[in-house]
Amino acid sequence: MAVAERYSSDLHETRSAALLGLALGVAFTICFATGLLSHLVQHPPGWFTWPSRPAGLYRVTQGLHVATGLASIPLLVAKLWVVAPAFWTTPPVRNVTHAVERAMLFPLVGGSAFLLVSGTFNTFQFYPWDFFFTRAHYGVAWITVGALVVHIAAKAALTRATVTGRLPDPDAEAQPVGRELVGRAEPTERRRFLGGVAAVSGVVTLATVGQTLRPLRAVSVLAPRDPAVGPQGLPVNKTARAARVTPELTGDDYRLRVTGRVGRPLELTLAELAALPQRTATLPIACVEGWSASGTWRGVPLRDLLELADAAPDAEVQLESLQTGGLYRRSIVSATHAADRDTLLALTLGGEPLHLDHGYPLRLIGPNRPGVMQTKWVTEVRVL
Repeated sequence: MAVAERYSSDLHETRSAALLGLALGVAFTICFATGLLSHLVQHPPGWFTWPSRPAGLYRVTQGLHVATGLASIPLLVAKLWVVAPAFWTTPPVRNVTHAVERAMLFPLVGGSAFLLVSGTFNTFQFYPWDFFFTRAHYGVAWITVGALVVHIAAKAALTRATVTGRLPDPDAEAQPVGRELVGRAEPTERRRFLGGVAAVSGVVTLATVGQTLRPLRAVSVLAPRDPAVGPQGLPVNKTARAARVTPELTGDDYRLRVTGRVGRPLELTLAELAALPQRTATLPIACVEGWSASGTWRGVPLRDLLELADAAPDAEVQLESLQTGGLYRRSIVSATHAADRDTLLALTLGGEPLHLDHGYPLRLIGPNRPGVMQTKWVTEVRVL
């Protein structure tokens, strides 16, 4: 069966492909930029400094990352359907430019599918694989974006002609790469199709973004997290049981130690911590999976504790958890964040002692930090 007979719809056309490609390019650019930012925040190189203000910036950037990723799924499916005839044309390669373009389809399409599928699974904390998701997601993102840049360069002339309405005659010999898409949809048919794709992306966004935007939680029926459900009205990712933190570890023998480069090492009981001057702050937990929720926390400002221990004013610290294993049993607090008045070692949430799953007896909560870096069950503050 000939390609033209197999794909008879007039929507298999260059204009629809180009417009969907532009939409995907915008979505992928936002998704990549916010994902790269999240990686830099969690694994900062020496030249990168992440501010502590505005307090909710990370919840916005990571919410955008997940939302644009999910919205890209219908766009990618529609784009692949529109350009499907191009995969089976003969001869498969016409010139060097065309060969490079087709070679880039493997990392572009394969990488896009991997990122969107694995990223969606991550939002549900479902990992049916053995590799470390974060590292694989980050590496494949660079490969995919590299292939996207090459693809955009190869298609730039055709896309420009499409957007400006100056497409060449599809029967002409000198037509740019892309002549395999011979469909010619009527403007009304094209608008209906593209409008439907946009509507599906909008529905996917609306049905999930409530995990970040609490006012929309009622309509976000597909959201992996409800931002109002969990101990003390906030979700948790890792419970105390999963972290192997038992009530025995948080009992009367609990102590917080302040060690490292300090003039006065400290070892404080829970009662002694509660007797120190306290501060109240309303701050979000913003997780890499895209959900975020705000709570009212009260505890000891980290900078006050460091001052009590005679640490340097520009001290950077490492927090250790009672959690005995896992990649996030410790976190680094930069000097900028440690000096912020609202970076707290919290004792209460919503006026009540922390639930064990929220990090009782003591947890870090600070402005503009990813949830995985808001260390729970803190037992040591080590000045670096």
